[in-house]
Amino acid sequence: MPNDVGETSPAAALPARLEPLVETARTYARAATSPNTNRAYAADWRDYLGWRLRQGLESRPLADVETVGLYVAALASGGGRCVATIERRLSALAWNFTQAGLAFDRRDRHVATVLAGIRRTQGRPPAQKEALLSEHLLAMLDALPGSDLRNLRDRAILLVGFAGGLRRSEIVGLDCGPEDSLTSAGWPVFLDDGVLITLRGKTGWREVEIGRGSSAASCPVAALETWMKFARIARGPLFRRVTTGKAGAERLNDRHVARLVKRLAVAAGLRPDLGEDERTRLFSGHSLRAGLASSAEVDERYVQKQLGHASAEMTRRYQRRRDRFRVNLTKAAGL
Repeated sequence: MPNDVGETSPAAALPARLEPLVETARTYARAATSPNTNRAYAADWRDYLGWRLRQGLESRPLADVETVGLYVAALASGGGRCVATIERRLSALAWNFTQAGLAFDRRDRHVATVLAGIRRTQGRPPAQKEALLSEHLLAMLDALPGSDLRNLRDRAILLVGFAGGLRRSEIVGLDCGPEDSLTSAGWPVFLDDGVLITLRGKTGWREVEIGRGSSAASCPVAALETWMKFARIARGPLFRRVTTGKAGAERLNDRHVARLVKRLAVAAGLRPDLGEDERTRLFSGHSLRAGLASSAEVDERYVQKQLGHASAEMTRRYQRRRDRFRVNLTKAAGL
């Protein structure tokens, strides 16, 4: 069976009765990582192959650690890539080497030592997107121009994404039920008090509870019910493209969520102290997730559970207006 890096592993011909399973096996293999990860890893692999070709290194083994170390150094110097991007590129290479059946040790000194030096000399705190607080979200909802089908969908996306603390891939990956798609990110179940979303996370399944809001205008559950009713959606992808006033069968791309947040942040006049280009860069789909963490005035452990974080420290990175210095150790120590 051809692998994902363009090589074919030597193997005996499969019995004819097993041929129908080949594509099934490929489907399951693709489902092992998210579509976004698959796209990123494919792009990173193409970049590595292109760099090897430009440097005249195509005759060297693909998984040669010295070559990979030079590539990592090139990304940090001439490429100007940040540490997080370089680490993702390295993960992509390791994954592709594995798919090709090639031995690769990222702990080898030619790779690990170079990467450690990059972290030490160029490492800096990650740039954070602006959190959308509840008042910001309400202003963005007011900026939606009307109540046509496309706006009903976008209203539901914003409210469900915010109230659930969902990633943009999780939002558009939702299906109506567990039987709809092998690669579904999850599905909703409507209850009297709200909607329970079962999500496929990086480390397993988790449940996200989204309660009903205090008013119909800001209720994520009501927004989702309205979208499904008027779009006549009962099976398949939950959030779809709308053309000529009708919901199609095609699932939305997760980039729609980012574009929606950026467009409405500008339309609602958020951060008027910044220019439009700066505001566009500052807000993204991640702003919804950070917004819930920053707005919810509840015990931190509930926010941690909703976001699916393994540690409270990760949750605190999302809380943009946390009550800092609530505990003053300087005074507590007697100074």
